[in-house]
Amino acid sequence: MENKMSAVFVMGLVFISLISVTSAISGTATYYTVYKPSACYGYQDQGTMIAAASDAIYANGAACGQMYKISCTGATNQGVPQPCKGGSVTVKIVDRCPSPGCQATIDLSQEAFSAIADLNAGKIQIEYNKV
Repeated sequence: MENKMSAVFVMGLVFISLISVTSAISGTATYYTVYKPSACYGYQDQGTMIAAASDAIYANGAACGQMYKISCTGATNQGVPQPCKGGSVTVKIVDRCPSPGCQATIDLSQEAFSAIADLNAGKIQIEYNKV
């Protein structure tokens, strides 16, 4: 009986871990270089691992201060066919990337973008989730 319970428990953990792996949301990322003032924090310095959220994520300011883990998954153009460096970066939402000018799901700081992708790409495919 104990071995059966252990097997059920392990299978449950495997299932839960698969859910968390597949729960990442697909989108795109660009980058920006002027960080202040921000819509969330005005002229307060929030460091460089920051991002501006598109209206869908920003939700009238509800995203301010939220942390997102971002991973590069591929190119969006032919200029840099392999832009991803691997790994991920965690950023704090400090600003809004307003429509209609916003060109991505998340607009990363230049430092955050360069941690996961070649800056020359300009725009990349990403997976992200709130942490």
